[in-house]
Amino acid sequence: MFEKVDSQTISITPAAAEAVRNVLTQRNLEGYALRIYIAGNGCKGPQFGMALDNNIKDTDLTIESNGISVVIDDITINYLKDASIDYINDPQYGAGFIVNSPHNQAAGGCSCDSGCSC
Repeated sequence: MFEKVDSQTISITPAAAEAVRNVLTQRNLEGYALRIYIAGNGCKGPQFGMALDNNIKDTDLTIESNGISVVIDDITINYLKDASIDYINDPQYGAGFIVNSPHNQAAGGCSCDSGCSC
């Protein structure tokens, strides 16, 4: 069916796992997993998107971390090795998930000439 990936490849913090569980419970989404995918590319590398999904494909990879099933396609996994998914709730900036990945580090500064602050 789908290939199991070493859970050490990607880690889900306890805060992120709790946030996902809360959404799954509130929306009564039993059997769903957190899908992480590449949603675009930015100055510091790939930008990731997340969705709750129960349509697992044969080519998808899955991990279990802190009681959460995470589904990743075979291209995105290359950018998530050694990554950490966290959930922050900052009074000034708001709440949301953050992907901390060694692949999101621009080498030597900004690669897009658009004046962004990298």
